[in-house]
Formats: sequence, structure tokens, C-alpha cells
Amino acid sequence: MSVKNLRVLIRGGGELASAVACRLAESHFKVIMTEVPRPQAVRRNVSFCEAVYEGRKTVEGKTARLVGSAGEARVAWKAGELAIIVDPDTTIRSELKPDVEIDAIIAKKNLGTRMSDAELVIGLGIGFKAGKDVHVVIETNRGHNLGRVMREGIAEADTGDPGNIGGYTTERVMRAPSDGVFKAVKKIGDMVKAGDIVAYVEGKPVKAAIPGIIRGLLRDGTPVTKGLKAGDVDPRGNKEYCYTISDKGRTISGGVLEAILAHFNA
Repeated sequence: MSVKNLRVLIRGGGELASAVACRLAESHFKVIMTEVPRPQAVRRNVSFCEAVYEGRKTVEGKTARLVGSAGEARVAWKAGELAIIVDPDTTIRSELKPDVEIDAIIAKKNLGTRMSDAELVIGLGIGFKAGKDVHVVIETNRGHNLGRVMREGIAEADTGDPGNIGGYTTERVMRAPSDGVFKAVKKIGDMVKAGDIVAYVEGKPVKAAIPGIIRGLLRDGTPVTKGLKAGDVDPRGNKEYCYTISDKGRTISGGVLEAILAHFNA
């Protein structure tokens, strides 16, 4: 089989799923992503799931089109686009019969992905066991093993801490102060100081804890639960980083591409 004609189904359309989708689309694979009806991406400028709201989303020159069927996905592929469909149960699998399936939901547990779903099944991060749930696990923890391709065993345990950027970890992340509806007063790309109000949830402020640039922020009007990640501040203050795939995303997507090529070029 020519790898150029491989059909790849990615479960999820958030930041890491989109990094993988971009890499595979750039490599001329036919990519379709599945999503829930109301995605809650924070790094929305680099997440194809925004197409669920807008119809299309472009990330680093690659465009995903919202589709409603396998036929529409094929039309998108013919036009050189990726496809994304609202299909949380992945029912599109039975019609498209993907050669590769990638669970990139990053739920930290397996939500139903099986090795029998495709010829090659890949899981990102914890929640999967290579050789049992999936054929391959890709390490998603920052550090020495980030992006490592594992054909047996499991990924490293989740540390619970965001990656260190500019000496900050948990301070970078803004979280919902209560259940309710997220109302943004700032936008991605805005500079903030420590203590600036970025949004409100039911009248309670969401504040930046450090100075920097807003790299990610929930969509205005999103229903949230207390403690949900609502945004992040990048202390480096480089606006370009708001609109481009992260180093972590690029490394993980490289691991996925390696796993696919190793399997189908064997």
C-alpha cells in the first residue's frame, strides 16, 4: 500500500490532535478528526476543533473543513483539506474504514479505543497499554522521552503540572473559579499583567497570575465547571507562539509519523 493513500482517523481535534493532523496532512495522508458537539479547546488558534463552530479552521497553512458524512470527507480530501466531523462515538469509522486510528482525546483514560479499530491504532499519553489497547503508545510527558514510540507498556504517569515556560508552571494556567458560563473580556494575543482580569464566570473574575501574553483562552460563552482550565499565559510574550504549534506538539506528531512509516514501510 502507498502511504500517500492512507486514511487516518484522529479522535479529538484539540491542540495535540491538531499538531498530529497538521504533520500527517503535510505528509499527504487523508485525515479526518472526530469531535464532540461543543469542544472546549484553550489554544483555539492551533486547534482544528474550532471548525465545529466556524465551518473551517486553518492551522499553519492546513485547513480543516467541517463535514457531515463520509462522502463530504472525501470531497474535502479531494480539495486538499482535512475533514472534521461531530461524531463523539466515532461511528464514521465503519464507513471510512481507516488504515490508522489515533486516540488524541488526551482524556488520561481509554474511552473505548481498541486494537481492532484499524490496522494500526495509536494512543497518545496515559490510559493505553501498547500491545493490549493499542499497537503503539506515544509518550506525551515533557522531558527526555517526549514523543517516544512505545510498542509495549504504558506512558509515564501524569505529573499534574503544566510544562515549565520561563520559570513558571501552574502559575501560567487560569482556571474557572466556579461552575457557570465563561465570559471573556480579553482575547488571545493580548498582553496582560499579574492581576489583570481576563474573564468572568458568573460574576467571579478569572485573573492572570503572571505577566505575559494570552496564548490560549476558552471561547466566550463556553459552559464551565469549577477548576476547568480556561486559559494560559505565556511569559515570553511572543505573539507568534499564539498562532503556531508548540514544540511539544511537533515532537509528539513526529513520533506518530515515525510509528506510521515504520508500520507501513516494513
